[in-house]
Amino acid sequence: MLPDEIVESITVGAAPADVYRAVSDVRRMARWSPECFAALVWSRQAGAPARFVGFNRRGPWVWFTTCRVVTAEPDRQFAFDVTTFGMPVARWSYQLAPAAGGTEVTERWLDQRSRGAHVLGRVFTGKVANTRPQANREGMRTTLSRLKRELEAPAPRP
Repeated sequence: MLPDEIVESITVGAAPADVYRAVSDVRRMARWSPECFAALVWSRQAGAPARFVGFNRRGPWVWFTTCRVVTAEPDRQFAFDVTTFGMPVARWSYQLAPAAGGTEVTERWLDQRSRGAHVLGRVFTGKVANTRPQANREGMRTTLSRLKRELEAPAPRP
């Protein structure tokens, strides 16, 4: 069985450098994601996040994951692997490409759950573990829309 991969894209009216700074600052994800409510960076490399913990919530379910940055190419791509209790869960990535009026942002989720991780997902995240691809597609659309809104908002006046 091939792993599920979900891909969503949006064009953001901002330069690739600005978009990269936003998506690679994993703490900001809590402002955009309907599921992630916090990220704690516990290791940095050259000033950028290398390892972090993501804290997530869906309804009454709360859980955390450990994440390791696997790709950090400024202005082009940012990706990280997610694990739970040492088991692979997913790879999340953000690919950036110049586009008319800004940057095309492509968010990808690649399901890497083993049977054990799927069972743990059911325990910690509830029934959504059974429909994770659909839930993530909806969440990705929300995340990208909020990212766009934040980056296109006029700068506050001093």
